[in-house]
Amino acid sequence: MRRIFWSTDEVCGSAGDANREERQRKEELNMNQATKKTQEMVKLALFAGIIVVLAMTPLGYLPLGVLRPTTIHIPVILGSILLGWKKGAALGGLFGLTSLLVNTFTPNPTSFVFSPFYSLGEIGGNGWSLVICFVPRILVGVAPYFVYKGMKKLIKSDAACLTVSGFVGSMVNTLLVMNMIYLFFGESWAAVKGIAADVIYATILGIIATNGIPEAIVAALITAAVGKVLLAMERK
Repeated sequence: MRRIFWSTDEVCGSAGDANREERQRKEELNMNQATKKTQEMVKLALFAGIIVVLAMTPLGYLPLGVLRPTTIHIPVILGSILLGWKKGAALGGLFGLTSLLVNTFTPNPTSFVFSPFYSLGEIGGNGWSLVICFVPRILVGVAPYFVYKGMKKLIKSDAACLTVSGFVGSMVNTLLVMNMIYLFFGESWAAVKGIAADVIYATILGIIATNGIPEAIVAALITAAVGKVLLAMERK
């Protein structure tokens, strides 16, 4: 007759094996999560290092004839897309901090719009300088993530999504910075630049068109080229 009962040792042995397998699965899952977090922290540190190097050296600006578009925001945009909006915001905050330091310790005549610690005669920065310095840069690290994720739901092309995300991220910085300068420091900024009061905003729009848009195009192209490589490496 076929045995239909198991001994206590057999039952305990089977339960023990199941428990061991469950513990192993949990340990492997924890190790994978720890490895992923470590990799993300390394990537965050790399992007942060690139931002500091670009901000503190001439490498942060591309000499294109009469234009000198900045590239400092590009690591922020890429970090946002690859690491998520929270880490992107942290990178944007670092971008803002480097801007504050540069405009405080190596200022130009209009540095007061970015640093409350710099003044030119009776014209000086204030609390709004910190808003201009940090808020647009933090949002540069937030917007590209949502643009990229939203576009990926509509189209499959990484190149197109990266290009648009790079353009939007750059324009977020330009539009917010220039409009905040007009809103909080319009007359003071114009006085330092030698601009008549009745053409301040027209000048702002001119800067956005002649410098901001080319800068955004450069950011879009670099984001697409570098982003495709980084995404391909991440998916391996």
